[in-house]
Amino acid sequence: MIAGDLLGERARLTPDALALVTAPGGERLSYSELDARTTARAREFVGELGLQIGDRVGILAGNCVEFLEAFFACGKVGTVLVPLGTRLTAGEIAHVVRDSGMTVLLFAPEFVARIREVADLVGDSVLMRRLETLPTDSRRELVNVRLGPEDLWALLYTSGTTGKPKGVMIPHRQILWNGYNTTIAWGLRADDVSPIFTPLYHAGGLCAFLVPIVTVGGTVVLHAEFDCDEVWRAIERERATVVLGVPTIWQRLAEAPEMAATNLSSLRWAISGGAPLPRYLIDLYRERGVVLKQGFGMTEVGVNCFAMTTDEALAKAGSIGKPMPFTEVRLARAREDGTYEEISTPDEVGELHIRGPHVCRGYWNQPEATAAALDAEGWFHTGDLARRDADGFYSIAGRAKDLFISGGVNVYPAEIEGELVLHPQVREAAVVGVPDDKWGESGIAFVVGDASAHELAEWLEGRLARYKHPKQYVFVTELPRTALGKVIKPTLREQWLARANSRHEE
Repeated sequence: MIAGDLLGERARLTPDALALVTAPGGERLSYSELDARTTARAREFVGELGLQIGDRVGILAGNCVEFLEAFFACGKVGTVLVPLGTRLTAGEIAHVVRDSGMTVLLFAPEFVARIREVADLVGDSVLMRRLETLPTDSRRELVNVRLGPEDLWALLYTSGTTGKPKGVMIPHRQILWNGYNTTIAWGLRADDVSPIFTPLYHAGGLCAFLVPIVTVGGTVVLHAEFDCDEVWRAIERERATVVLGVPTIWQRLAEAPEMAATNLSSLRWAISGGAPLPRYLIDLYRERGVVLKQGFGMTEVGVNCFAMTTDEALAKAGSIGKPMPFTEVRLARAREDGTYEEISTPDEVGELHIRGPHVCRGYWNQPEATAAALDAEGWFHTGDLARRDADGFYSIAGRAKDLFISGGVNVYPAEIEGELVLHPQVREAAVVGVPDDKWGESGIAFVVGDASAHELAEWLEGRLARYKHPKQYVFVTELPRTALGKVIKPTLREQWLARANSRHEE
């Protein structure tokens, strides 16, 4: 089985189809042209750098064609891509270099200064190489190696919001099944055009639409960075049909004046992932004729695990849909003996477990963490809480680690946040549980907006039971987020506890 040459197979089938458009530069590459550039990169890996199957190749770069070359080249020759977040410090990069056992680190020219700092930390343990465009030479053949489904294609390091980043082992099987499942379940087509402006160093950038679009033979519009004006222009100019973003991106796009003037007639639908999607954004885009779906996925289980039709997205607003084909899902609660009881009652909350061919192999060199997340039966314990309605549609209730118990009752912050952001003067909200002498724990709401605490308390009256109401509101100008827009709740909790301790000492 030549497991990973996805791009090469697509180029063989539809060599002249438009694979890639760069924005705003406008470079246009067919599948055969993109594959030729990728093959040149693969030759560099094997011939010039002497890399072998399983060797780890780091890359520090923004969204660019060379990044795509490196990704698909690893698929051709069996090397393992290790993307590095462009916001990482030299110390954080050095940790990934050491932890992954990286052989080569490719870097874009704009990161020269940071790479020098990394070199001071890791010495000559890794070859640092500037990422440049390579000449394509069709006279030099590349012999594809035979790879198996479990061979690694990438090590994707988690954001590390709760500790040191862990390398998620992504095999060829996972990436290819993600492409197949998404294409089938979402109804992607060869004439689909999709902009990608989320970072390629993250699973969402690499796999949410890039892999599925290449699988079906559509066109990717690659943005070097997220720019509201250029995204709207590219959607209209390239006649984009399907668009993926995270809630903060959809919020920023909605606030841009270009939204009202952009011709959106080409859009079939849009999808949001990475964090819960506020209902008001669904309604706002519906007014412009855009069906905004909510998806769900994780680096560890494939970034696309659920699907729904456009009609279902309107009827079941707030739901993430039904599991994709070949995706097993269960809701479970832990028993005292460490086993799990499956929940079958509609609308009851349980931890979301996922099993299927799109699940990762575990965490790099961390057998204990792997065993804790991936059980002997192949179920991955996501740490997300969810419920399933009587029609089989799932919705996310929040992270298990975010849940807090107030007066002996479970409280799910995502439910409170969903109500707060419906207030017309609230842009964003995040709720965390903190120690409470009377109730055990109580909620603190961090709010971005102009409403007062009294107004928000009145707003929740009648919408949520009183025990769910935040004990206090903290108004901030912004919420701390990861590069993909997820709120870093441990930071908020730490800030609150530090403030509370300071007041106590006074």
